[in-house]
Amino acid sequence: MKKMLINDLEADMVLAKPILRGSMVILAEGTVLTDTWISRIEDMGIEYIFVEGTMEQAIPLDEALTLLDGRFRLVENEPSMGFLKKIVREHIESLYQHE
Repeated sequence: MKKMLINDLEADMVLAKPILRGSMVILAEGTVLTDTWISRIEDMGIEYIFVEGTMEQAIPLDEALTLLDGRFRLVENEPSMGFLKKIVREHIESLYQHE
């Protein structure tokens, strides 16, 4: 599933989550988007929706892990911070498993 800004939507994309207004379903999960639906979604002032597909990561995995190391460099010897870094590292790695 990937989060898409409304301006980046294209016809034939498929909703991965329903579009809701309060408790009312506007478009159900699995709906194939058309140009008309995209225009109506935009008119509702919705900024983004979730569509089927995998997220494209903004930076390569090795760069993301290098940034993580830099952020924890001064505190990773503290037990709780080392544990937190391990959890964040596992999460980052899971984001790249679909590539």
